[in-house]
Amino acid sequence: MNGDWLLRGRDGRLCVYLPSGDAVLCRAEPGPGGPWEAPRRIGGDQKLRPGLSVGVGADRYAHLVAWRPTGGGQSGLVHSTHFRPRLAPLDWSPVGHPDKKGARTGTPAVAVDARGRAHLFVRNAGGGMSLLAQKEKGGWEPWRDLGGEGLQDEPAAVTGESGLVEAYAAADGVLLHWRQEKPGAQPVLDDRAEASVRPGTLRALATSAGHTTVFFTDAVSGDLCAWRPGGPPVALAAAAGPGPVAAVRCVIEGYDCTLLGQRSAGGRVAFAAYPTEREAAGAWWTESGPALADDAELALAVDETERVVAVTLSPSTGRLLLTRRKDEPGLALTAWQEV
Repeated sequence: MNGDWLLRGRDGRLCVYLPSGDAVLCRAEPGPGGPWEAPRRIGGDQKLRPGLSVGVGADRYAHLVAWRPTGGGQSGLVHSTHFRPRLAPLDWSPVGHPDKKGARTGTPAVAVDARGRAHLFVRNAGGGMSLLAQKEKGGWEPWRDLGGEGLQDEPAAVTGESGLVEAYAAADGVLLHWRQEKPGAQPVLDDRAEASVRPGTLRALATSAGHTTVFFTDAVSGDLCAWRPGGPPVALAAAAGPGPVAAVRCVIEGYDCTLLGQRSAGGRVAFAAYPTEREAAGAWWTESGPALADDAELALAVDETERVVAVTLSPSTGRLLLTRRKDEPGLALTAWQEV
C-alpha cells in the first residue's frame, strides 16, 4: 500500500484499508476507542491487482486508486471516493492508463488539493512520471507527462499546508521533486538531489507552511534520511529496518514534532521523534510491541482527541494491531491490541 491507509474520517472515526487477494477491505471504528466493525469489501465486485494507493483531502474524504486487469495481460487504473468511514465507498470507476493502454506500469500515489481534487501520479512505460488530475466539477483532465526517466516503481505524493500538490520519485542516484506553482496548475519538476534511494522507502509529509519533507532509506549507508527541496538530504539515524517509514506530525511536551515509525530488523515496531524540520537535533529509535510478520506494514495517524494512533497490518495473516498514546507526558503508548 502507498499513502496513508490509516485515516481519520470526516466524522472523526478511524478507518483502515486492507488488501485481501484481488480486493480491498475496509474497517472502521464505530466510536472512539471502541471495537471495530468487521472487514467489508469496498468498491463493488471489480477484481484488482496489487498496489493500492490512498490519499485524503482537507475535507477528510479518502481517494483510493488501484490497478485492475483489463484482459490480454493489460491493466487499467480505477478510482473510488470514500466520504465517511461508516458509509460505503463509491464503486471503482475506470480512469485509464498513462500510456492509453498496456500492462501495469508502477504503483500509483495520490494527493488531494485544497479544493478536493485528486491527483494521481504513476510511472509510465517510458520510465517517466505521469499525472491524472480530477476536474473541480467532475471528470478528469487529460493525462500529462511530467518528465523524468528511469524512475523507481513507487513515488510519494503529498499536499502541502498551502493546499498545493507535490510529488517525489527516485531514479538512479537522484531524488526528484515536482510541485504545483498555483492551484489547478500542472506540477512541474523543480528540484533534484543526489541520493541513492532504497526502492519502496519514500514517504512524504507536510512539515511547515512552506515545505514538505520526504523520508527515505539510503541504499548505500542504510541511514534514514530526510530531504526538503532547496537543500541537501540529511541523515537522521540508521534505519530501524528494511521497509518504508511511517510519519506523522504531533505535539509532544508542547512542541511540534515529527514522529517516525518503522518495522525494525528484529520484527518489532520502532519509534523515533524529533522537533519538526530540526533534523540536526537527531532521532533515536525505541522499540515497542510484539514481533511482527515479515510483511507487516505500519501506519500512523492522529485521532479526534489529537492522540497518536499506530496500526500494524500483516497482509498474509490479516492481523491488525493498534496502540494509542497515553494521556500522560512523553510518548508512552498503551499495550498493543488486536483489532
